[in-house]
Amino acid sequence: MVEIAGRTFAMGSERFYPEERPIHDETVDGFWIDRHLVTNAQFAAFTAATGYVTVAERPLDPAMFPGAPAELLVPGGLVFDPPPGPVPLDDFTRWWAYVPGSSWRTPFGPRSSTDGRGDHPVVQVAFEDAEAYAAWRGARLPTEAEWELAARGGLDGAEFCWGDEPYPGGRQLANSWQGSFPWENTNLDGYLATSPVGAFPANGLGLFDMAGNVWEWTTDWWADQHGAVHSCCGPTVDRGDPEASKAPGELQPRRVIKGGSHLCSPNYCLRFRPAARQPEAIDTATCHLGFRCVTDTDPSGRTAR
Repeated sequence: MVEIAGRTFAMGSERFYPEERPIHDETVDGFWIDRHLVTNAQFAAFTAATGYVTVAERPLDPAMFPGAPAELLVPGGLVFDPPPGPVPLDDFTRWWAYVPGSSWRTPFGPRSSTDGRGDHPVVQVAFEDAEAYAAWRGARLPTEAEWELAARGGLDGAEFCWGDEPYPGGRQLANSWQGSFPWENTNLDGYLATSPVGAFPANGLGLFDMAGNVWEWTTDWWADQHGAVHSCCGPTVDRGDPEASKAPGELQPRRVIKGGSHLCSPNYCLRFRPAARQPEAIDTATCHLGFRCVTDTDPSGRTAR
């Protein structure tokens, strides 16, 4: 883990999407954060030691999915399914599919596996799965502000973890989408899906994949503008209102996820940036969402600065 010293920083961005506004001062206490995303191998050790069964592997409660077809009321997760050619970008169901049998063990459908991918980030984990792993380790999940401070890597005000340009000098510094999303990926970065943790350069604090690869869970409940839940006393776990976080007509509350993924593309979702944020229902498991852990003290019990 890497120690992040507590301080006040400018959180948010005014240049991109409305949910990232307003830029405001946020105060964060010191903490330690995982140098890289939790991997398949690490999550496998957790399930082997505890017998834990993830949300995507459990039977579904029909009451939580009114109107859902019976054939989809079986364990599974969301998998990216690219269309054969250009499509309108106003309906994500054109490239996402609920695939029965998908789980962290089979992240891209029942015929896939994590064999040979132990160093890739674990995906198809719902919020409570990430929380359970963190608790087993004696850790927790980061707040949105903690995550963003760490992702900035000491570059306050910069739009990306490395500066203000997405591809400085034409270099690919994160696992993202190149080409026309969602049908054409030119694969300039060498990865069509997830990449091994540490495959791209670390940020200024020595943290890997704070941009791209997979989205990451945080503990904040979603609000359309994060300034709406700003607290002068600093961030706390479970900040916000779970009821207010729900999408219209939906039953599940939503948490903030950060960092973007290998599916982020400038023509659709330029969100492999520290300020970028999205809502995700807490019961959702997808092939592009994982997590990392934080702690308030190091293994010797020393509190972060």
